[in-house]
Amino acid sequence: MMTDDLQTLLTETLAQEQPLDLLQVTQEGSHIHIVVVSTLFTGMTRVKKQQTVYQPLLAHFAEKQIHALTIHAFTPQEWQRRRLLA
Repeated sequence: MMTDDLQTLLTETLAQEQPLDLLQVTQEGSHIHIVVVSTLFTGMTRVKKQQTVYQPLLAHFAEKQIHALTIHAFTPQEWQRRRLLA
């Protein structure tokens, strides 16, 4: 699966609940890296945030279109704090 396809899928799925402030999907070989920032994640644990992003991708894992995935999901406040510390 191509990064553009993943970006479209995640945007359509996650943005149904809350608009996304940022969605970056990059690929290195068979490994996908996702950074997503949204108020959708407010009040969620880190695991719940990752599960929310992972859920729409389950079928692609089953079909072996995605081999490995790294998810970084933040609220806008967490993202701003992270960027200030970087």
